[in-house]
Amino acid sequence: MANIKSQKKRIITNEQARIANKSKKSRIATEIRKFREQIAAKDFAAAESTLKTAVSLIDRARLDNIYQANTASRKKASLAKELYNAKNAA
Repeated sequence: MANIKSQKKRIITNEQARIANKSKKSRIATEIRKFREQIAAKDFAAAESTLKTAVSLIDRARLDNIYQANTASRKKASLAKELYNAKNAA
């Protein structure tokens, strides 16, 4: 445990940030899972709506520095590609 008062405060704020970031990542993962379930069920209208929500969450996570820019772009592109390929395969 730290002895310096400011470091004790940083430990607390870092833990709070970790919990907040974990929550946001979990929400993104849930949206991605829902998106993939809708594609599997061939419900493309709902999948497009869920994709929009997921992309919005990923963009917000990027602005909060939870994801790096390339990671966010890669996630968004792979989801869009999944939807495109599923639509064309159907």
